[in-house]
Amino acid sequence: LWHFMHIPGRVRVSPFVSFYFLALWVAPVMLHPQCLDFKPPFRPQKELEFCVTYKEFGCCDFEKDQNLMSKYYRIMDNFDYYGYANCAGIVQELLCQECSPYAAHLFDAEDPSTPVRTIPGLCPDYCARLWNKCSSTIPFLSDDPYLASVQSDQASLCEYLQLDDMDYCYPHLLNNQQLSQSLGRVQTDTDGCLQLCLEEVANGLRNPLAMVHANDGTHRFFVAEQVGLVWTYLPDRSKLERPFLNITKAVLTSAWEGDERGFLGLTFHPKYKYNGKLYVYYSVEVGFDERIRISEFHVSASDMNVVDHGSERVILEIDEPASNHNGGQLLFADDGYLYIFTGDGGMAGDPFGKYGNAQNKSALLGKVLRIDVDNNERGPLYRIPPDNPFIHEREARPEVYAYGVRNMWRCSVDRGDPLTKEGKGRIFCGDVGQNKFEEIDIIEKGRNYGWRAKEGFSCYDKKLCANSSLDDVLPIYAYPHKMGKSVTGGYVYRGCEYPNLNGMYIFGDFMSGRLMSLQQDIQSEHWEYNEICMGMGLTCAFPGLINNYHQYIISFAEDEAGELYFMSTGIPSATSPSGVVYKVVDPSRRAPPRQCHYDPLPVRVKSNLIKFVPQETLIGLELPNKHEAETQPTVTHDWLQELLDLLGDPEPHTTTVLPTTTTTSKPPKHSRRKGRRRKGKPRTESAPQPQNGVVRLVGDEQGRNDRGRVEIYANGEWGTVCDDLWTTKNAAVVCQQLGFRYALKAAKHSEFGEGKNLRILLDDVQCEGTEASLLDCKHAGVGTHNCAHYEDAGVICGNSDYVIEV
Repeated sequence: LWHFMHIPGRVRVSPFVSFYFLALWVAPVMLHPQCLDFKPPFRPQKELEFCVTYKEFGCCDFEKDQNLMSKYYRIMDNFDYYGYANCAGIVQELLCQECSPYAAHLFDAEDPSTPVRTIPGLCPDYCARLWNKCSSTIPFLSDDPYLASVQSDQASLCEYLQLDDMDYCYPHLLNNQQLSQSLGRVQTDTDGCLQLCLEEVANGLRNPLAMVHANDGTHRFFVAEQVGLVWTYLPDRSKLERPFLNITKAVLTSAWEGDERGFLGLTFHPKYKYNGKLYVYYSVEVGFDERIRISEFHVSASDMNVVDHGSERVILEIDEPASNHNGGQLLFADDGYLYIFTGDGGMAGDPFGKYGNAQNKSALLGKVLRIDVDNNERGPLYRIPPDNPFIHEREARPEVYAYGVRNMWRCSVDRGDPLTKEGKGRIFCGDVGQNKFEEIDIIEKGRNYGWRAKEGFSCYDKKLCANSSLDDVLPIYAYPHKMGKSVTGGYVYRGCEYPNLNGMYIFGDFMSGRLMSLQQDIQSEHWEYNEICMGMGLTCAFPGLINNYHQYIISFAEDEAGELYFMSTGIPSATSPSGVVYKVVDPSRRAPPRQCHYDPLPVRVKSNLIKFVPQETLIGLELPNKHEAETQPTVTHDWLQELLDLLGDPEPHTTTVLPTTTTTSKPPKHSRRKGRRRKGKPRTESAPQPQNGVVRLVGDEQGRNDRGRVEIYANGEWGTVCDDLWTTKNAAVVCQQLGFRYALKAAKHSEFGEGKNLRILLDDVQCEGTEASLLDCKHAGVGTHNCAHYEDAGVICGNSDYVIEV
């Protein structure tokens, strides 16, 4: 059970047969589509006019294509008719490699510690053609001084421009079928497992079981913890220090692993932007009874990021005969009604009454309920929708919308295809099984989903199962317990950023940690299954992406823009802060630039902000640190040894222990990419000296990089800055220099400690706020001061343009 996502059949490859596997293995491991902006390629919205080779798929949109065309004409204006006739095609080909899906590889931009090439990596024969016919174009194509120095020497020039891996230089890579045959599609491994990646969004959460948005244009998201806390996150992923909702004193739960009680569901009214209503589902203890409670709250009139805790109105309470199978999903469907998904009451086999709670329409347990909570300020707290299916059936509860469910854990409404709206409004649910099968259902009005007569497609209670009047709905998919023992329902992806995922229902299993997907064949209406693995090799080697996650998948979510997320934890206890929110990423294709742009409405914040600091890392692949210069000597490229390394021992090293994380379904191969070198390219043996005016922030005890004591490099040494005349304009220069948009505070009186081991280099600094560095501002002179280290200056920077009222 615990060695989940293991796929047998891995084979050790003998070095004597490695030549046979060269074409099969090297391509997916050594290269992956990547643009110069460190993102996947895309299909342009508007057809390209200049780099037409890449009009279907590449790294250029129409604007970039036009810029390259303008550059082309500027270069060719320097040549006569003879030069134009001979070199125009070559210049166009070289410029358009910025549009290649493998642009990062061709320009050596995959390795952030090495300079980006100004001319793409060329195959020797093509380089010889360039030198013989058009060497005069090189100064116009590149300002690299080394290129200028070897321009007249064909051997030196072509050695400098070549790539180590000859099969992937330009133009040979155009004919590499291994690279082109599946370009732009979601990659699969040899077992058909889809290789996706993740982005860490939030961490340090205690059993995060719901992430919802308010659909109010702010693009905030709210994450609920099982203990009864809900946190607000802003679009820049900073977290408000004050919780949005805190009902921990009322919520019934415990610290033991696997407790199903607690804060279980949260949803916002479709018109929340106007009425401020939200609804929660949680466990409570009333006397000696345990109940599930559905309550309505209002947001505070004075703070849009805090619930008015005194506004709670209990909409519905249902007695729970056992401590498990508590359900917990709340959602509003396209009809505007509130849907409530309850468990069957607990214990094994739904033993309540003659047929169990789930088949008893006079009980609210084991059901999908539908109620109308609009206009409930006066009169009843909720009304029954007039088209509820059993409203006229004697002894049936009028709230019942569908029945025969065991313990549906996580349901979602399909937004529908962005263009055709196909599938819009369907409600998908994962229903947790008894002891054999887990299932995925689509909820329809008045239908019976079979429990306890059936579990998945098989009979559980044989007598009930044989009842011809059951008329139950079969799942769209069910899987056995050898694959997982507790389904976590997901979402149909309808976001903008990853077009390949459109229409794919992505879900998981809490116990096994499997990520899975279903996609419906339009003609047959059959649902095709694919497991999801974390990307191997270089697949997830993009900035900010990771390829592993904590095992216990608790819930899925989508943000206001429709992008997909899931939450998991390393220790499934309501008190363990090991929960993380991950965003699902397709590394094979993205949407065109600016297509998915949105402008969040401003948020007025009255709480301190906690900046998000990622904790998870990409594993199985060591990428160079862009802040550290490489000092290894140039080495001869041994392609055979590299191939053997790639095809070598497939088993994980026993010294690597990851007890609480899932990685790929197959152990990642070890890459030698960190040691790759371009032949003939000069390397610096030591780190370059910083430039005058460079600054750094130090002294924050929590290690945050947005605040600290200001230290500046001037005249060959690092030093501090005195806080005489230190203002937010001075701080703004420092923050902008470090890549932040705003200076939130100009810290004085050595708030971030004293830099006693350094000289004080600047005093009496006066900036306008637009200077490139503090050295460009007015000051007493480098090294001239009349202050002490207890006056060392600091800053707190930020990127948030929210109004901060502390």
